[in-house]
Amino acid sequence: MAVTAETIRKTTNDPLVIAGRSYTSRLLVGTGKYKDLDQTRRAVEASGAQIITIAVRRTNIGQNPDEPNLTEILPPSKYTYLPNTAGCYSAEDAIRTCRLARELLDGHDLVKLEVLGSEKTLYPDIPQTLSAAETLIADGFKVMVYTNDDPIVARRFAEMGCVAVMPLAAPIGSGLGIRNPYNIRFIVEEATVPVLVDAGVGTASDAAIAMELGCDGVLMNTAIAAAQNPVLMAQAMKKAVEAGREAYRAGRMPRKQYGSPSSPLGGTFF
Repeated sequence: MAVTAETIRKTTNDPLVIAGRSYTSRLLVGTGKYKDLDQTRRAVEASGAQIITIAVRRTNIGQNPDEPNLTEILPPSKYTYLPNTAGCYSAEDAIRTCRLARELLDGHDLVKLEVLGSEKTLYPDIPQTLSAAETLIADGFKVMVYTNDDPIVARRFAEMGCVAVMPLAAPIGSGLGIRNPYNIRFIVEEATVPVLVDAGVGTASDAAIAMELGCDGVLMNTAIAAAQNPVLMAQAMKKAVEAGREAYRAGRMPRKQYGSPSSPLGGTFF
């Protein structure tokens, strides 16, 4: 069958849609842990990301007028800012942080919610996260929520109105990769909102695996910022996410116990 221009368009037109807005990049990146703002800018640009996360408690986006401001090198007119509640250990702190971000960013309502329960593992406190999500949604926020890899909890967040669910692949900053691909797959299969792996990615193959599992995107920070060459790693992550998505959409060949010849003997002329 001939490949038409329309077929190509349908294959390549595959946007990530979050809270009603479309994005061509499925890689979301953080802006912390770089050696300086110039490296931050270069890595973000190399990643091709259109959504960037901002740790409101650790990043100056206007609350400290005498310090370098992230919005000056990564303008909100070019990127969708995703303020996050990194470092919050209670629903009250997370809610307060989101409201501060909305005030600093002129009414911006898309936020990444994370409420941590352990300083050692940085695993989420699910009861506190549920409480914060309920309040923020009622207050008009569009909540992308960091959670564990429990399919039941992920479904609960989607049902209550979160615009995206972001299960961890491994502890934040660990670089351990996808530790439980089966749970991630279960979450994807039941998903009614975008699913993005958040935390645990260490290298490009991890990002590709997340996408091959059917995730809608990957969010990362340390995997890029802590690389020996962050800008080069950002480029690698961009390609890995794109390749993983294309492989998922293409549909991999079935796994077989034994091999089969690349050129079958059936139908040959001798």
